[in-house]
Order: sequence, then C-alpha cells, then structure tokens
Amino acid sequence: MITRRAIAAGLAVTLVPLSRQARAQIPAGSEQVLAAKPTPTKLRPDAAIVAETWAFNGTLSPALRIRHGTVLRVRLQNETTLPLSLHFHGVRGPNAMDGVGGLTQAPVAAGKSHEYRFTPPDPGTFLIRPCVPGGSAEPMERGLSGFLIVEEPNPPQVDQDVALLVDDWRLNDDGTLAPFERPVEAAPAGRLGSWLSVNGQATPQRIEAPPDGRLRLRIANACNARTMRLRFDGLRAHVIAIDGQPTSTFEPLKASLPFAPGTRYDLLVDLASEAGAAGAVMALIGDGMPLVEIVTAGDRQPGLPAIAPLAANPKLPEAIKLQNASRKDVVITGDPKLPNAPWTINGAVGRPSGAPLMKVKRGTPVVLALANQTAFVQPLHLHGHCFRLLHPLDDGWEPYWLDTVQVPESKTIRIAFVADNPGKWLLASTVVERFDAGLLTWIEVT
Repeated sequence: MITRRAIAAGLAVTLVPLSRQARAQIPAGSEQVLAAKPTPTKLRPDAAIVAETWAFNGTLSPALRIRHGTVLRVRLQNETTLPLSLHFHGVRGPNAMDGVGGLTQAPVAAGKSHEYRFTPPDPGTFLIRPCVPGGSAEPMERGLSGFLIVEEPNPPQVDQDVALLVDDWRLNDDGTLAPFERPVEAAPAGRLGSWLSVNGQATPQRIEAPPDGRLRLRIANACNARTMRLRFDGLRAHVIAIDGQPTSTFEPLKASLPFAPGTRYDLLVDLASEAGAAGAVMALIGDGMPLVEIVTAGDRQPGLPAIAPLAANPKLPEAIKLQNASRKDVVITGDPKLPNAPWTINGAVGRPSGAPLMKVKRGTPVVLALANQTAFVQPLHLHGHCFRLLHPLDDGWEPYWLDTVQVPESKTIRIAFVADNPGKWLLASTVVERFDAGLLTWIEVT
C-alpha cells in the first residue's frame, strides 16, 4: 500500500518543472533508437540508495512525438538481461509491428536489436511498453514505459501540451526496488507499489501557466496493477479523447474518471483569470494524493476559442451492424486465494502458442461478452482495434471508442468492433502479472 510516510515525503520535495520530461520530436523518416538499459535512479528524494531501474536512453517516461502521416522508425536496443519486445498500446498498426513476443515477433534477446517501422494510422496518445507473455512484469516495474504521441494536423490551440505518465513502484525502506520473486501462485493479483510517480519523478509535479490560459493534459496509467480514479480539484477539465480516439467533449461526472492500467485521457483545462490560482489532478488513493499541481502565473493571456471536440476519426466506422456480428463469450475465472485456481479464459490458461479465441474474416463485426467470474476488477486491452462499449440490451453503445476496458467483479459487459485489421491480435489483461500468468487470448483476422 502507499503509506502516509510516502505521501508526506512526496509532498515535501522540491517541485520539478515538467519541461524536463524527455520529448523527442522525431523528424520524418529518421530512426529513433530506444536503448533499454539499467539506469539507477533515486525515485524517492529521501532514499538512502538508488533504485535499479531500467529506462529508455537513460530517461524514465520518455514521450516520442511524430506528425500524423509520417513513418515511425524505432529501433529497440536491448541492453537489459531479459528478452524484450515493444507494444505500441492503442495503435491500430500492422500486425507484424504489434510487438507481442511469441505471437507477432520473436522476443529481442539481451544484446540484440529490432526495428519497428510503420505509419500510425490515427493521431492520438499511445503507450510504449514491453509485451513478452511470461516476461513483461519486471521490465514494466523497472520503468520501461513511455508515450508515443501522434500529433493531429490541426491540434487545438493551447498554451502547453503536457504528457503525464503515472506509475507506482514497490520500494523498500531504503528506496531500492522490492525483490522480483516469481509468483508461486497460479493467479497473482498484481504488484501494487508503495510510491507513486509522474514521469518518473516525485509527486506532485508542478505546472505554471498564464491566467486565462489553456492546457492539454495527456494522462496515462503505466502502473503494473494499480487501478484508481482521477479527480480534478479546482479545475474545469474537458475530456476530448479516450484511449487516443476523439470523443464528444464532456466534463467528467463528479469531476472524476476511472483510471485502469493502460487507460489514457486527453483533457483540455481552462485556467482562472487571476494569478496565483491553484488546482490539482488527484489520485483517489486513501485520502487522495496530488499528482499534478497547476498554478497560474505571469501575464494574462488573450481569450481562446470555446472548447470544441477534436475532429472525428474518419477511419472508424460510423455504425457497427450488430445483427451481423460474430459473437463469442469470454469467461474469466481465477482466484489468488486458492492454490489451484489459475487465471483462465474459457477454462484455459492463455499462451501465444495456443488456439485462437476465434477466427473471423476481415470486415466482420464482432461482439464479445466479457464475463468476469472473479472477485477482482479485470482491465482488458484489445490489440489492433478500437471497440464500443455496448448498452446492456445491445440496443446501442457509449459515445466513445476504447481499446482498454474495466470489467467489474462478477459482472458481464459486451464490446463491439469491426475486425478490419488482419493478423493475430491479443485480448489480454493490463495487470501485467496476470498477463504473464496467462490471462490472455487472441483473435485471428484473415
């Protein structure tokens, strides 16, 4: 659990400007090397010893930015001791570039490299993370995650565009990472940290922006297992995209949003007219933890246009013909409290070498009934596609697209998508320890 001591230590540190976040604007056609390597880091300012983290190019939580329509060329250089692959979480790219070790590519061995080259079809906010079934939890917990930001041709006018990667770390009292012991249980609940960070730094991070200014916040959950809610105190936030896809602009109900591992939000925040006004993005853990503090400072800005939705993604279908859908039940079982109750989907522990959940022809509408028969919330991510969350009677869907969804304990929800991307696509837990233990399946689109 995140302790009161950890909260107090986090609040006591000097606030670091977010401009220090690594932001690589990749020129069109050039190759970006991501060297995954040991990078000792003092995660807690009061730590006696550095933590043995891993990072890309020596920087935790990098944000790679490219313009929509340009080719992404990323070379993973593995300087760690474990096999790796990179998944671009939420990108509906070609299957060969999906980065699932053992399914779409061979894992990249220590000392080797692999190039990912493709043109992301959609603008949006996406995650970069390891994805080797059976071997992803430790690289994630050591810090190998970041952003891929594909910028719109005509982005909304803002004073700052800030990417915020939220993570938690299980630390010993001296600030080192707690041991990585291979779980003996067949259904690990997931590794919860005791220290929360934003962009690899102590919380709360501080943003200063002009009065009457506007911020774009891109917030992603890169925790191994921690599901939380976000709350906006003293801020008027408008959601403009969920999981990288534009949505009808709305203010969150009760100023809070669900925030499971793998989830991303794009928000526009208008600031107060007076200098010195403060607001905060809070993580609802315990009594609440401030992740980001936003303070107005400097000269007042001229007025901006009214907040408006992003342009809709024309590559997503306007409607899904549910009456023509191929349907499949996805039953999740498992219990960490029992010795012989592993995580399973439809009675089987998932493996990339196993049989697919279903095979469908390209262009087929698909409806999946996700039945969570466990006592845990189960966040799931569908690779290569976006889906709609259906209403209980399948008589419509929520007005946004997702690629990651939480299935409440002992509940069933239904999702629908058009299988328009050929290849082998995972449907898997975003709690990385559960993913490693086999809480996964895959769909083949031919």
